[in-house]
Amino acid sequence: MPEELPAKPWRGKRSDGKRLRGVSAELRQRAYQLRAEMTPSETRLWECLRLRQLDGARFRRQHALETFILDFYCPEHRLIVEVDGGIHRDPDVAAHDKERQHYLEQQGFRMLRFTNAEVWEGLPSVLQRIRQAIGRGEDAP
Repeated sequence: MPEELPAKPWRGKRSDGKRLRGVSAELRQRAYQLRAEMTPSETRLWECLRLRQLDGARFRRQHALETFILDFYCPEHRLIVEVDGGIHRDPDVAAHDKERQHYLEQQGFRMLRFTNAEVWEGLPSVLQRIRQAIGRGEDAP
């Protein structure tokens, strides 16, 4: 059984006790669990993104948003970064990913997707693409 989240009644609730952003308690619990069980590729990328290490941009890991859990999210730039393992090559999973990405982009978010191999074999290139997406890369206007 996953460890329960600490109670914080003053955060994320309206005066009537309902959640603000529409994120269910179950989804928040799952995000909490995923933060403790990050894949090696996610951990490697997180070590470069955490504590505003990438050009001062703040990222959250395993962030719950609506009905989704995002691998990494930069609220300042509405940028989502996903690290995809082999399961994402499955046609059903790939179709779901495509629908999810389309929906989030329609809501004004931008998404970058990287494979585990890209993170392990080309981390500087991955970080440069993220910098470009947040407007701080060498090729940014």
